[in-house]
Amino acid sequence: MSRVHIAAAQYPIGYFDRFEQFAAKLSDWVERGVEAGAQLLVFPEYAAMELASLFETEVQRSLPRQLQAMQDLLPDFLEIHQTLARRHGVHILAGSFPVREEDGRYVNRAHLFAPSGALGHQDKCIMTRFEDEQWGISPGSRLRLFDTAIGRLGITICYDVEFPLLARVLAEAGADLILAPSCTDTLAGYYRVRIGAQARALENQCHVVQAVTVGAAEWSEAVDVNVGAAALYGPVDVGFPDDGIVSMGELNRPGWVHGTARLQRAQRVRRSGQVFNFHDWRHQAVFAEVETVDL
Repeated sequence: MSRVHIAAAQYPIGYFDRFEQFAAKLSDWVERGVEAGAQLLVFPEYAAMELASLFETEVQRSLPRQLQAMQDLLPDFLEIHQTLARRHGVHILAGSFPVREEDGRYVNRAHLFAPSGALGHQDKCIMTRFEDEQWGISPGSRLRLFDTAIGRLGITICYDVEFPLLARVLAEAGADLILAPSCTDTLAGYYRVRIGAQARALENQCHVVQAVTVGAAEWSEAVDVNVGAAALYGPVDVGFPDDGIVSMGELNRPGWVHGTARLQRAQRVRRSGQVFNFHDWRHQAVFAEVETVDL
């Protein structure tokens, strides 16, 4: 496919009394994204944590108890996304969900749904201090490339996109588009992810999508403050904006941010652009050793 219309969410964390209210909110978001022509809808990291509002106050205030209680909601969470992807004929990256593995570890998992009903997932690979030291979330063990009808997709969840080699592995495996769902509680955190996403688009001469959580959820121990702006970034080269920003939302304003990823145009940049960032990466091997010079 030569181009893909993408909707990246600036998603406000809600509060619900019943799961049906979450399902209605999600259905409305997907419908509005599809009405605007989106073929791929990207929700942010930990958007699923708004479901913790369904629990008693004692659970809402306990990070370990939240993780345990969330597991009962996972089947319904997956089913509603799968239904919406089929109904509207779109690909959906759901808001990431803390999933308990068979060995008892919890991982930060983003589920990708295809229009056929097929389901894949990517676990976050590198944990932030909050996830590691306070929440007890464990790193995933592998990267996945999703070969879909709209292109080959890779996923680097929030902090992951700040590390060049993860996106590089995906790009060398054939990723046309890298999805970077994020959840940040400060402007500095948002900019770290944003700068990482833009750098990955520059280095790999590809598109990167950032989706974000926005707004306050004072009841939540996990997602109480949310800051950011969703965006679609592209190569900084011929046929793309000079700053590499294909589209970007207004900071902290809920809604979809729409943009079109021109995949074939990005491939042409790799072949005949002003610079060859993607191909010239190999030259870094020459500088693997550092010479110390006494002055």
